[in-house]
Amino acid sequence: MKRHLLAAASMILVAFPGTPLLAQPQSVELKGDVKVVRVVGEGDEKHEELQEPTRVVPGDRLAFSTRYINSGAEPAEDFVVTNPLPSAVMLAEDGSFDVSVDGGKTYGHLASLEVANGDSGSRPATLADVTHVRWTLARIAPGAQGSLTYFAVVR
Repeated sequence: MKRHLLAAASMILVAFPGTPLLAQPQSVELKGDVKVVRVVGEGDEKHEELQEPTRVVPGDRLAFSTRYINSGAEPAEDFVVTNPLPSAVMLAEDGSFDVSVDGGKTYGHLASLEVANGDSGSRPATLADVTHVRWTLARIAPGAQGSLTYFAVVR
């Protein structure tokens, strides 16, 4: 089982940079990346560092980022970027983005979402239930660029 998780996590890390991110077809270019968060140093000198994910294990924290740049001559209005979470990871923390817990059909703030709980109805959604994260950028001026990031933990 552990080997299966490592293989799945490795496939995610290899596949993510080439995986197209979901967004409207405009002149905004998107590029995805993933790094593993490592604690380095000793004693009082410890700090977090983003490193290439050459090997990940369950419990490792990953930073998934999407860089964007508007290479067009017109501003992009209400530009939506949606990132599906790989199944081998769980969202690590709520952020300044909307989430989906139903495969990308509906979105909202995590605290407002519910998931089916068998025969007994529903329960509040948790980080483990999130399947997608989504940002809506009100306006991206021509030449403007930035980065969107979410953190996840390898299951």
